Amino acid sequence: MTLRIAVLGAGPSGLAQLRAFDAARRAGADVPEVVCFEKQSDLGGMWNYTWRTGLDAHGEPVHASMYRYLWSNGPKECLEFADYSFEEHFGRPIASYPPRPVLRDYIMGRIERSDLRGQIRFDTAVHSVEYSEDTGRFTVTVRKLEDDQLVAEEFDYVVVATGHFSTPNAPGFKGLDQFPGRVLHAHDFRDACEFTGKDLLLVGSSYSAEDIGTQCHKYGARSVTFSYRSAPMGYQWPEAFDERPLLQHVEGNTAHFIDGSSRDVDAIILCTGYQHHFPFLPDALTLRTSNRLYPQDLYKGVFWIDNPKLIYLGMQDQYYTFNMFDAQAWLARDMILGRIPLPDAQAMRADSDRWFARENAASSVDEDIDFQAAYVRDLVDRTDYPEFAIEQVAEMFKEWMRDKAEGILDYRNKSYRSTITGTLAPPHHTPWMEAMDDSLEAFLEASTVPEPETERELARA
Repeated sequence: MTLRIAVLGAGPSGLAQLRAFDAARRAGADVPEVVCFEKQSDLGGMWNYTWRTGLDAHGEPVHASMYRYLWSNGPKECLEFADYSFEEHFGRPIASYPPRPVLRDYIMGRIERSDLRGQIRFDTAVHSVEYSEDTGRFTVTVRKLEDDQLVAEEFDYVVVATGHFSTPNAPGFKGLDQFPGRVLHAHDFRDACEFTGKDLLLVGSSYSAEDIGTQCHKYGARSVTFSYRSAPMGYQWPEAFDERPLLQHVEGNTAHFIDGSSRDVDAIILCTGYQHHFPFLPDALTLRTSNRLYPQDLYKGVFWIDNPKLIYLGMQDQYYTFNMFDAQAWLARDMILGRIPLPDAQAMRADSDRWFARENAASSVDEDIDFQAAYVRDLVDRTDYPEFAIEQVAEMFKEWMRDKAEGILDYRNKSYRSTITGTLAPPHHTPWMEAMDDSLEAFLEASTVPEPETERELARA
């Protein structure tokens, strides 16, 4: 009987798994049947934009946390697929910080080139996954959204690639229920233009707060105040920005903070993170973790130790993204194909505990980056996934952090060199703060490729 693999989700992680098996097939391997279930009507996962919030047209929770005018907040050179460069996709070098439509086009291009769309069942939501000890197989029950039918199928392996940036972590604060302005979680943020001329309070001090806050400023918010729990972000903010300790309560339009200060605001956006949430899985198969670089109970950050036929992709807090998902998918593929034997449960747990302790020992951002680089290196060295200079990418991440410290509103104007092609990205034709059109067409207007002797000066300009 042919092995059957269920991949849950057609975002970057799920698509990485499809690509991994396709690469093996093209190299002459006999590969299993792979079926990918995707709730949305197209591939791309989180990189799809929808105006909808709450529930979708079929009554399912909206997956996307994507908003208009989002640009990559890290260099594209750090997430480039090792087997499919940006230059190959677009036919020429492009700037280092593309907007969402450009990144989505790149993700889709690799799948379209491989002709893998036929393995994806769109408008199909996974409702339950059950494992039988008797048969050694999973029963996956899905809802076909177009005709509202439940269908169950059996699979030998299940790959959970549903992401962990969809279910909001939304703490309550006294007085929010009486606040007269707009209150929303970052998951439901869609358009910065809604807040033009407004005084905003963003609760949180991580990437979503930083990005939504700077975007709202770019599109005309009057002021942006960040409320932090542990520590301020500490950037050299322009005059319109402020950082305050944690929000304590709200009275009318006035936000009160734990240091006794207060501020009048028109809207409150909770940038308070997301939960790992898998309502389709039984307790015995559910990953329970905070957002961290090495979740426990996963061998190599991928295999569910109590049942390694259940595979999780992309569940880590992330510096590395697309190429890390690829590395995980290649490892999962090789285990399924019998190329890499798994140790027993005790050895898997000991290995997982060592990585977990190593993460806990990291005490700085640079050490966190080095930790994840070492993790990705461990994965890549076990398979035939192409080399992409993992340690060089780690140095790019560190430079990216320095760029942000030097100028939080202009770091996206910097240029980086691809580790795949060796090409230095050209500068974008418009500085980020002035680039109001995020369409693919506007972004791909001609840019000038820098002369070799001035590369570094342009990169740091």
